[in-house]
Amino acid sequence: MIVNNTIVGWTFVAYIGVMLAIGWIAYQRTQNLADYILGGRSLGPWSSALSASASDMSGWLLLGLPGAAYASGLSASWIAIGLLAGTWLNWLFMAPRLRLYSFKANNSLTLPEFLEQRFRDKTNMLRVVSALFILLFFLFYTSSGLVAAGKLFETVFSVDYKIAVILGTLAVMSYTMFGGFLAVSWTDLLQGLMMAATLAIVPLWAMGELGGIGATFSSINELNPNLLTWFSDAEGKALSAIGIISAVAWGLGYFGQPHILARFAAIKSHKEIPTARRIAVIWSGLTLVCATLIGLIGTVFIKGDLGDGETIFMFMVNALFHPLIAGILLAAILAAVMSTADSQLLVSSSALTEDFYKSLFRKDASEKELVKVGRLTVVIIALAAMLLAFNENSTVLDLVSYAWAGFGGTFGPVLLLALFWKRSTALGAMAGIVVGGVTVVSWANMSGGIFELYEIVPGFILAGIAMIVMSLVSPEPSEEVQQEFDAVVKEANE
Repeated sequence: MIVNNTIVGWTFVAYIGVMLAIGWIAYQRTQNLADYILGGRSLGPWSSALSASASDMSGWLLLGLPGAAYASGLSASWIAIGLLAGTWLNWLFMAPRLRLYSFKANNSLTLPEFLEQRFRDKTNMLRVVSALFILLFFLFYTSSGLVAAGKLFETVFSVDYKIAVILGTLAVMSYTMFGGFLAVSWTDLLQGLMMAATLAIVPLWAMGELGGIGATFSSINELNPNLLTWFSDAEGKALSAIGIISAVAWGLGYFGQPHILARFAAIKSHKEIPTARRIAVIWSGLTLVCATLIGLIGTVFIKGDLGDGETIFMFMVNALFHPLIAGILLAAILAAVMSTADSQLLVSSSALTEDFYKSLFRKDASEKELVKVGRLTVVIIALAAMLLAFNENSTVLDLVSYAWAGFGGTFGPVLLLALFWKRSTALGAMAGIVVGGVTVVSWANMSGGIFELYEIVPGFILAGIAMIVMSLVSPEPSEEVQQEFDAVVKEANE
């Protein structure tokens, strides 16, 4: 699609080279498992905020959301509204207590380990079941990033889709495997800045080509006035209450995303969280608005049917810019894919290494051995996600939607209650995780009527109810656990 594939290709090679260089530097600073999984809890507000945001939005931000706006118009922005609200609430409520509590709970490095230590679960079951759900949903989530990479290389270079997926997998896997959390966070910081700059430049440039903001929206209105309404789709059909609730409910997913929550645990101090929160909310607001604008403007900028609306961003870049600039801007998609896929690979690797290998089989394993196992599991998980991504009919939005609901419904209520309700127990947490996970998986495979509601809503509600009921019927937490909870609350409020 691009006029000069050679220029774009060398731009991509240079970009990947920079990412690998960052990974090598991080490799030199990764001495133990704590460094590999959480970077020694050394992130500043900028790196934690942009790393969390970039790993959150992924290729969905440059492909899925513009594609939805291209197909449905302004009504697609209900998802963006839910995500922006969720970002703010997650940083406001979850971040301070999780940073403090994960450290006090025996310096827990992973989400399953935190739950085990928080509730003093001696059976290992809470940790293992949590890790199983993390691996299940991250296979789909990581696969969504590789699908995005496949579409990028296929569109830009006209290469076979499966070869494109393999190239994307190798690029992400390489620096994640060696550099661990520091490599992921440092590259995410750069990638987050690239994504924001690119998403701002493309719609502004396109509107300039079309005669300004007023002329652009006038053209969209002339083409199809339904594209500029909040409560109807492109065909003028009114959105249902279920449709709007389902879109806004994406915001609930934030409370249970392990790769985002890991950034909260890794920040230097909970006192730096307010600054990080402001950075994250501004970044999210800017990028979500711009991604929606790209889809809207694309309806009048690109003539004819694209076939796959998720390629609208790539087509606009191709039409607007010189190949050298286009290569840099298209690298933002690669950045978005990498920034999420690397985080997901690392969390999945951590679950296998810390919560299966060490917890069940090698309790006395050395730090050096665990880091090696962590790197090996990155390769295994990446290859499994790659095989799933080979399905050319997969859409980025569908894969992300399923995985996002899985994490939000499975872990969101459990973590909120673990951090804010002293009476919660291990039995309650186990019930919440199982009920939430099973509900999401079951609901997603049904259709019609109430089952059109996004599966995160019933998953979140039923998981919360299950945890509350089972916590109340089980014995109260020990005095030690309650004192630890009180200490966290006191410090978080100071």
